[in-house]
Amino acid sequence: MSAEERRESVIRAAITEFARGGYNGTSTEAIARRVGVSQPYLFRLFKNKQELFLAAATRCLTDTRLAMAEAARGLEGEDAHMAMAEAYKRLIVEDPDRLLLQMQMFVAVSAAEAAGEHAFGEPIRAGWEELWDSCHLRLGADEKETAHFMSFGMLINVLVSLGFPAGHRVWSGFDMTKVPVPKREQ
Repeated sequence: MSAEERRESVIRAAITEFARGGYNGTSTEAIARRVGVSQPYLFRLFKNKQELFLAAATRCLTDTRLAMAEAARGLEGEDAHMAMAEAYKRLIVEDPDRLLLQMQMFVAVSAAEAAGEHAFGEPIRAGWEELWDSCHLRLGADEKETAHFMSFGMLINVLVSLGFPAGHRVWSGFDMTKVPVPKREQ
């Protein structure tokens, strides 16, 4: 495996480990073990845990943005809205670790900011802003439509992350034929 392929493996493993354990609760040793490399090798690919977390977080945001952009290619208005929503729902059903990593990003940035580490959140904010801008353009640059779209997505994130099953009353405002709720591992 080339160094670039190994780096990709490490990023995928980091997405899973950080999603499940958060920034502070995940060791680089666990990530190295998941990939089958030594911890010193891991640090040849990424200079420290923070750089590895940021690579995983940035990848998650980029993959989300690209999936929604591809789904909405050539579409406008409600068609673009629905295509992006379906693409996002597929992402969180097929790979719930990406959803959980998003939630962990918010916690990690907030904790870093509280500790005075303001630069930690800059790449994550930049990635989230790119996601927002991409959706905004595909939704006709309508600020209210973009806010509505993103806020529904965030509500879905919260409800899925908290493990509310599809039949629970908190989902009552959603058309559940259009919001597949991932099953949680026991």
